[in-house]
Amino acid sequence: MGPDPAVAAVRLAVRRTLREIEPGDLVLVACSGGADSLALAGALAFEAARSGHRAGGITVDHGLQEGSAERAADVVRTMAGLGLDPVEAVRVVVGESGGPEAAAREARYAALADAAARHRATAVLLGHTLDDQAETVLLGLARGSGARSLAGMATAAGRYRRPLLDLDRDLIRRACMAMGLAPWDDPHNGDPAFARARIRRDVLPVLEKELGPGVAAALARTARMLRDDADALDAWAEQALQEAADPPGDGLRIDVLSGLPRAVRTRVLRRAAIAAGSPPGTLAAVHVDAVDALVTAWRGQSHVDLPGHVRAWRRYEKLLFGPSETSQATRTVRAGRE
Repeated sequence: MGPDPAVAAVRLAVRRTLREIEPGDLVLVACSGGADSLALAGALAFEAARSGHRAGGITVDHGLQEGSAERAADVVRTMAGLGLDPVEAVRVVVGESGGPEAAAREARYAALADAAARHRATAVLLGHTLDDQAETVLLGLARGSGARSLAGMATAAGRYRRPLLDLDRDLIRRACMAMGLAPWDDPHNGDPAFARARIRRDVLPVLEKELGPGVAAALARTARMLRDDADALDAWAEQALQEAADPPGDGLRIDVLSGLPRAVRTRVLRRAAIAAGSPPGTLAAVHVDAVDALVTAWRGQSHVDLPGHVRAWRRYEKLLFGPSETSQATRTVRAGRE
């Protein structure tokens, strides 16, 4: 008699991921103790023992709730009981930049990257599900983001792998229970103070009720298609940037930029602005649109100021990027003090 169908589905997803990693390499699972990551840890322990991979686990203690250290210790014991080695809990300090969700995510990924480097892990498995992907798409829609944001989370990005992106949360919870694992339900997941929690609790259920079942799967499917489109456009933009910057270091050629489709041109302009020092987190579509007007709606306007004290201007059929006058003046004052 084979395993429970839900367990088999989770194990198969992990098995497919491990096929892309050399046997003998160390694979870590990021485990919060929730049903998704706990089922992932159980499946990794089972599959790695059969594929010849080494498997360990990391849990991140954000220190945001009472008793978090004790829960992290429980997760470590559970992972060790599954046969994962090495296992550890990492305590992080969550800042305030970008809001609580973004700050916690930044601290968590920094801890995972550090743990992967210390243990020389080839990959870190994350427990994001199809439902998480649907929520990510809706968050992108609410922000008015472009195709890259609506494309959601990638199955593979650097050292990170998301084996469960095609499986829904209910199936994975069933797998967790069938494995005999007791998950911890983070109260933050239902806290309406967090945008993702509101989408999970209020928005998606309404969409399912009014539009019929399968909305989450449809959103995740849309994300996959948009990711393919965004990848293609990004590759085109990278090539176009090199053509527009010929010769290098002398600005971007207007004739090359003006001949590009807007979807490609704006990607080129965004890349150029970031390369000049404009922070990607604050460089918004409105800024890129203003720079685009220097190319497509030139009326003699002088320049566009961008976040990070970066300026874009047009001269002799070239689009140039450099420090703004404010940035230059600041450096001059500092140099005088020194």
